[in-house]
Amino acid sequence: MSTTLCFDFGNTRKKVAVFQEKEIVKTLVLQDDTTATIRSLVEAYKPAKSILSSVISHNAEIETVLKDTTRFHLLNHLSRLPITTPVGKPETIGSDRLAIASGGVHFYPGKNLLLIGLGTCITLNFVNKYSELVGGSISPGLEMRLKSMQYYTAKLPLIAPKSDVPLLGYDTETNILSGVILGMAYELDGFIAAYEEKFDNFNVVLTGGDMQHLASHLKSRIFADPELIFKGLYAISEVNNA
Repeated sequence: MSTTLCFDFGNTRKKVAVFQEKEIVKTLVLQDDTTATIRSLVEAYKPAKSILSSVISHNAEIETVLKDTTRFHLLNHLSRLPITTPVGKPETIGSDRLAIASGGVHFYPGKNLLLIGLGTCITLNFVNKYSELVGGSISPGLEMRLKSMQYYTAKLPLIAPKSDVPLLGYDTETNILSGVILGMAYELDGFIAAYEEKFDNFNVVLTGGDMQHLASHLKSRIFADPELIFKGLYAISEVNNA
């Protein structure tokens, strides 16, 4: 059974999904991106293929390790993708957004898609029914909003996110959570409504680590897929590591 390692290096966490054939069998959060860490993964899972999506300045030596031990692909705007990017500067599109868009097209072919990634930043990625990633938006994510309130004020504390949030806050913690989490939900509902005025018949797909805190507060009809970026990376790997 063929194994593929799909690495997703974001601004907050470095993660990897282990695929056996088309199925995810394990996801891991990595403590670092040292060559020792990557070699230990290769020794443990003996992958035939690997792919890396990175939006950070990662340790470049791990690319050599993966090239020497697997059929390796570094995701970028020159990769062969199931989408096209008819924008002015395709090289500026984050690899995480390319992976999310590719995953969306793979599972919802021939559909207009609004793919919402909830990570360090919130990314809205609109893919039309012709599989063109035509654009979207970027705004601060949940942890960034919570940290900025603590950093830029004298007395507000850093609050851990929760999904059970009251509309009417009754102390400092619930006031912050109401403002941040419900504020994000209203923001996303507003974006979805604005897209509905402009485009016909599209699916909304929510993904990312903070999906657990937001999904229940959205009024809009959505599909939820926490592993969409990994599924997109696997699909891209299958084409570029053939």
